[in-house]
Amino acid sequence: MPKVSSLIVPYATYLRVYEPLAAFPEPERSHWARYARHPDHPSYQDELRRSLADLVPTPPIAVPVHESGDAFVLHLDDVIYVCPWRTRLRGWQALGDLAEELPAAVLDAVLPPVVRRQATQDYERWLAGNPDARPWIRTATWQVPLNWFVLVTDEEREYDKGSADADDEPPVPVLRYRTPMVQARRRVARGLRALREAVDEGPLIDGLVDVGRWLEEFHPRSLVEVDYGGLVHALPAGELEGDHSAADVAEGIEALRNGDGARAGRAYGRLVERWRAVRDLRSAN
Repeated sequence: MPKVSSLIVPYATYLRVYEPLAAFPEPERSHWARYARHPDHPSYQDELRRSLADLVPTPPIAVPVHESGDAFVLHLDDVIYVCPWRTRLRGWQALGDLAEELPAAVLDAVLPPVVRRQATQDYERWLAGNPDARPWIRTATWQVPLNWFVLVTDEEREYDKGSADADDEPPVPVLRYRTPMVQARRRVARGLRALREAVDEGPLIDGLVDVGRWLEEFHPRSLVEVDYGGLVHALPAGELEGDHSAADVAEGIEALRNGDGARAGRAYGRLVERWRAVRDLRSAN
């Protein structure tokens, strides 16, 4: 499938769930089985480029008119796993967060109020007929939320410096983690137990509860992936190679479980320092 453009869109990171084909009802299962046989599939960069292209017309298109028929596909141990994009659904849900992320003047310039109201009304009508809908992908910008790292371990870390697709394109690095759903759910439960015994309610606990509930909606033999996505293009290779945030989170939780506040503080300090540097890049842009 041809790319929309060669533009690299950084900043976005992803938490994905890949479900086995058996988890999908017919006729969707057959659709994804046919789709998985195709040799080439679009990338997350292609999805982002399409979304940015929709903002160019006047008025801009806040949410795709039709739901995406694309997905991410994994072939592992003779099993096909599928992670549908559901770009339209995710776009509707993301609209609700924009007011907290952008100043009102900027938001109105990018997506005028009338466009946002129409998208909200469309979502409410659609949701009335699809009350159980949920996305397979969660997205964050300029960060990997700390609660995502609770789901994985450093042993599941995959880092590849990458190679160029063409002579005129730079190497594309990859930094991600993948784990079985059963492990991710177990780590959520253990992490929540340790955190609740050691600290008061807070954003980390709230975020972990939310992620845990979301994971419960998927097939137990699914795979969970934490992907640095386009953020790898905004960080120096040395920082990526030395980024072991999942190990720091695991160390901090283990220290809290053992009542070692000093060790937990050191692990948290490393995380704060690493991700403060990323937030500084965001401010510079």
